[in-house]
Amino acid sequence: MEGMHRILDIGVCEQDVLATVIHVDGSAYRREGACMLFREDGTQIGLLSAGCLEADVAARAHDLRRKGVSETIVFDMRAEDDLSWGQGAGCNGAVHVLLEPVDERLQQHLKTLKLYLDQGIEVTILKKLNDIGAVSDYLFLAGRHTFGKWSGYVPEEVKHYTNERTKKSGMVFVSGLSAYIYVHTIWPKSRVIVFGAGMDAIPLVKLAAQSGFSTIVSDWRPALCSRANFPEADELIVAFPEEAFQRIRFTPRDFILILTHQFQRDQQVLRHLLTKDVRYIGVLGSNLRTQRLLGGSAIPPIVKSPVGLSIGADGPEEIAVSIVAELISLQRSDCQKGMVLS
Repeated sequence: MEGMHRILDIGVCEQDVLATVIHVDGSAYRREGACMLFREDGTQIGLLSAGCLEADVAARAHDLRRKGVSETIVFDMRAEDDLSWGQGAGCNGAVHVLLEPVDERLQQHLKTLKLYLDQGIEVTILKKLNDIGAVSDYLFLAGRHTFGKWSGYVPEEVKHYTNERTKKSGMVFVSGLSAYIYVHTIWPKSRVIVFGAGMDAIPLVKLAAQSGFSTIVSDWRPALCSRANFPEADELIVAFPEEAFQRIRFTPRDFILILTHQFQRDQQVLRHLLTKDVRYIGVLGSNLRTQRLLGGSAIPPIVKSPVGLSIGADGPEEIAVSIVAELISLQRSDCQKGMVLS
């Protein structure tokens, strides 16, 4: 749900309208959980589609802002002619979009959501809809903590859906409430930690940041590890590896990339990381070179070498695409398996 992360990073104001894809019948450009923010000044953050829905949603958001109530809109894009909404988009899907005007209470709850995500805690959101598709109650569940605007009790049936981590996002009917609820888990940003600030790291960090990862760059050379080279990085650590290790608290969600281009430094970083519980270690270079870094030992499964998807990449930009594509694939796989990483 990178759209939500971007929205939270920028900040939500009163009078904004939050749009969320809550159900897709058939195929569509974005799936359940995709979201977008429409600001009072006309600014738009995020995307709901490939451009088919945004103009219409923006117009409806303007009207909704005056009404001050939420509503669900269905865009049927299954027809290939102009006789239905979609102007012949022919996407073979009907997209249900929930529009919510942001009031003071929801704004504060979204700020709390960001605090939990920044702490590495995933948050499940429940939104109960009434008969006309408006939100009557909503609840955020962050571990054992809850916050939101929910009247009455939460049936055990609802708790089942929140604990079923392999369940896809979307609408479910809860008999105990005699109502539909929208369920979605928002995962914290995964970190991409890059050891080495050479020229090939620049497009890699930029693309990783644009793809929704939190990025850290570490290098002992201040002329390379600079804000001028890495304006998108969340953190720059100018230090030799042994000092950098003391400043980074590694987590099971971290993707590590090693590309210092110095054999001894790569070896030092790799050997240290093999003692840590991280998600992925990618080493730039050939399989043979990585075996040499390991002193001739077999490469463990957590280490990927050569790093990235095998797409015949040539040059820093293409290599960056192959690496970030692989990280996205692994991250999506983790979410589908319901990995609880905290």
